[in-house]
Amino acid sequence: MTSQLFSALKIKDVELVNRIVIAPMCQYSAKKGVPNDWHLMHLGQFSVSGAGLVIAEATAVEAIGRISPGCPILETDEQEEAFARIVKFFDDFGVAQAGIQLAHAGRKASTDMPWNGGKPLSPDQGGWNTVGPSAEPFEDGWHTPAKMTREDMDRIRDCFVASAKRADRIGFKVVELHGAHGYLMSQFLSPIANHRTDEYGGSLENRMRYPLEIFNAVRAVWPEGKVLGVRLSATDYDEPGITIEESVEVSKALKELGCDFIDCSSGGNLATRPPVGTTGPGYQVPFAEAIKKGSGIMTMAVGMIRDPHLAEDVVASGKADLVALARGMLYDPHWPMHAADVLGVEASYPPQYMRSRPSLWPKAFPEFQQAAAD
Repeated sequence: MTSQLFSALKIKDVELVNRIVIAPMCQYSAKKGVPNDWHLMHLGQFSVSGAGLVIAEATAVEAIGRISPGCPILETDEQEEAFARIVKFFDDFGVAQAGIQLAHAGRKASTDMPWNGGKPLSPDQGGWNTVGPSAEPFEDGWHTPAKMTREDMDRIRDCFVASAKRADRIGFKVVELHGAHGYLMSQFLSPIANHRTDEYGGSLENRMRYPLEIFNAVRAVWPEGKVLGVRLSATDYDEPGITIEESVEVSKALKELGCDFIDCSSGGNLATRPPVGTTGPGYQVPFAEAIKKGSGIMTMAVGMIRDPHLAEDVVASGKADLVALARGMLYDPHWPMHAADVLGVEASYPPQYMRSRPSLWPKAFPEFQQAAAD
């Protein structure tokens, strides 16, 4: 059998063994922004999972851009060295390429860990002042961010650039800028969070201006042979939020500036969840399909894609070029290997795990032997 999901893909000078991506997953486990052994274990296990690309969690470009006190930052030598240790593991043992998501939480920063409720932190709890496109809190009971000045905008743009330079030195092959889930770039794009009346608010052209400035500045320093993409929330699901039609236009503009892919997610600018009935396996795939068709850019599909046959269909039918998993990988860290068995193809195994291939001990996996024969 053949599989499009397990076909190789070369983007610029970066070669992926297949189209499976491990999406960024916040772990809230860093200390003073420094990743540690938890991150080495978490990301290291995925580097040998059989996936083609692993993207490290949302990493703040400055301290006030963290979602929580447990989120990593990439602005100091100590933080850079800690990430370099993880990427060295990828280089020494991994099958997957290593990527990182660079982010700024904006008005959604300064919150507690999810297992502590995830609520905004007060100053006596270690909270900090936040910024956003407008002085509009995320919801009732949240801190009010300071409306960003031109100086703030320049500083944060330059922080993205500095973090990208560090990511290159570390050896990451892929950088994804976080423009989704109601964080800073997403806040500028969405009329829900962006109430500015200057050239950075109002029309879509104005609302996308600052995210494009950040992208353009990072593109200028990120090596041409490496991959640079953006994660977008394709829709806010409610008025006056961003729409899929607008996200197609944003993607067109990003492509013109040299963006290599769009990671298509949704929501985050409202505290409410997507409307009842809109979620389920593959529920965000139509966004990836619309952006791919409307802009011509490479897309990554996400959202409850755990069924190998669904993942195969997404790629084989041309709805998206890559499929990303998050919680599905936490539940089954070797999902790519198991998906390959279901689809009757071979995944990429590290040599230390080679003997676990079902084809090498068929009596233990008769169902996969039959699938391969069919």
